[in-house]
Amino acid sequence: MKYLGIDWGKKRIGLALADSETKIATPFKTVGNLGEVVSVAESEEVDLIVIGKPYPLVNISGYARSGEARQYPISDEFEKFITELKSKINAPIELVDERLSSKAADALPGDKKTKASRDEIAAMLILQSWLDKK
Repeated sequence: MKYLGIDWGKKRIGLALADSETKIATPFKTVGNLGEVVSVAESEEVDLIVIGKPYPLVNISGYARSGEARQYPISDEFEKFITELKSKINAPIELVDERLSSKAADALPGDKKTKASRDEIAAMLILQSWLDKK
């Protein structure tokens, strides 16, 4: 099986790939819209998609930083992205918590010349964390 990891963002979407044989996620590319994600999923013959679900960070008292209640709303843009992706792709979609994946991507060694983009690395970390649990 072939897997596509997605780090969704309003401006950029990081992508990573892995397969069931090696179970190692690798950064793939950064795209700007849903059409490009669908194109990659089709050209790479992806069997399953793992998407990082953006939750707000919560403090010790159980409230998000902005003081909102415990019900963690997911942005309308993200929900729209998921709905449209499901309508265009036959592969199953798994959602995983992606909090701090971009921070973790920044913490990895390397520089701009040797390191994949932050978004691609975050997608890799999201996909690898899912693979590690399987």
